[in-house]
Amino acid sequence: MHAEFLPGNRIELLNSGADYFPALLRDLDAAECEIFLESYIYANDRIGHAVSAALCRAAARGVRVRLTVDGFGARDFDTDFLPLLKAAGVETMRYRPEIGTFRLRRHRLRRLHRKLAVIDGRIAYVGGINIVDDYNAPPAMCPRYDYAVRVEGPVVARVHAAALRMWEIVTWASLKRRFRPATVNRLFCPISGEQRAAFLIRDNIRHRHDILNAYLAAIQAARSDILIANAYFLPGLRFARALLAAVRRGVRVRILLQGKTDHPLLRYATQALYEAALDAGIEVYEYEKSFMHAKVAVIDGHWATVGSSNIDPFSLLLAKEANLVIDDPSFAETLRSSLENEMASGAQRMLPAQFARQGLSSRFVRWLSYALVRLLVGLTGYGPKHWQADEETPGITPSEDR
Repeated sequence: MHAEFLPGNRIELLNSGADYFPALLRDLDAAECEIFLESYIYANDRIGHAVSAALCRAAARGVRVRLTVDGFGARDFDTDFLPLLKAAGVETMRYRPEIGTFRLRRHRLRRLHRKLAVIDGRIAYVGGINIVDDYNAPPAMCPRYDYAVRVEGPVVARVHAAALRMWEIVTWASLKRRFRPATVNRLFCPISGEQRAAFLIRDNIRHRHDILNAYLAAIQAARSDILIANAYFLPGLRFARALLAAVRRGVRVRILLQGKTDHPLLRYATQALYEAALDAGIEVYEYEKSFMHAKVAVIDGHWATVGSSNIDPFSLLLAKEANLVIDDPSFAETLRSSLENEMASGAQRMLPAQFARQGLSSRFVRWLSYALVRLLVGLTGYGPKHWQADEETPGITPSEDR
């Protein structure tokens, strides 16, 4: 399915929790009738309690509040927050709370990885930022570096529809009965700006490849510059070929990846691909100032995306994801400038000589990591037939902080 761009939106880029949570909390406190909130992680920390308090205040003044968290990413939610929220009248659901300790099966890895909020059917938040404090991490990895967007305009109706649909699905699965929940009587998503945007999701039914296909279409159309920042990056065959073809056309391709990671195995597996990428002319940078959790891209100074989807098998094959794609030179320039400023102050460029000089032990660790990650994908049921069809290549079990 092609991305359907809707005009008339106002989209604000939010850099990490320092921008995101003050804006979100203001809008939660201004809500009049309805709140949908989805998060993979819902941490028992300062931010988790601040958001919970705002949701409780909203419920107390008569707002219909619906909160959905992932059963793995927020597996302590029932103990940490459920009694408080339930007593205040906040409706809560957990997506797939069961986790098989000793069984690695595909359906167990289908997580709710989206980070969405929709307030009164007229304001939406989309991005990669979980309900967690940026400083809730080891000191060397703080503050967490990430992006989201605040959106007003016609595209909010698409985000609202996705949030409502997710609530229906989880409700049906939890209560074993179907009904359509009450929602705002009439969406009010008027023209609010001049930016064109498309809201894309990834699921296992009608939208399996929407986010991947949007990336591929933009990369294949690129003529000058591609800048991708992604926390977990293990592209499949078509994605890799599209990047290499872009380089051969004379497009500058830059990829910003984690230098500090919560998953060393995945980082080593990704580094196994560096030498070929560098030899082909792709510029690779590692962000070392803190923990980078971003999932964004800017192409040719007008196409940009901000969302929850990594470029790896977990996101592109299994998880529920959501990205906003923006076709607007002003927004693209804002995001590109932010990325380049972070790269200049906190990233190191990887050079071919670094990998040409690496010893056999280093090469062995990287390629062993790649093989192990690939094996894990095979154990989930995604074997070579999926890689040949370019679903994606290696993958891992759910992450603690994705």
